[in-house]
Amino acid sequence: MAMINKELKAKIWSLSDTEKLKLVDSILTHLDKPDPEIDRIWAEEARNRWQAYKAGKLETFSYKKAMSKHRGR
Repeated sequence: MAMINKELKAKIWSLSDTEKLKLVDSILTHLDKPDPEIDRIWAEEARNRWQAYKAGKLETFSYKKAMSKHRGR
């Protein structure tokens, strides 16, 4: 197995950057299979957050404030 990994790694590193990106995209696409249950849960969460926002029950802050918080890390 270690030899296969070394050979595979050597082949991957020999690829152009564009080819590497295509490979990564292909792998991620293969791994990221749609899951209707997860999609349903996220849609419900988004609806709940939107309703809370519209009702004034959700604390909000500006984009500028959010970005300044994360840029300081």
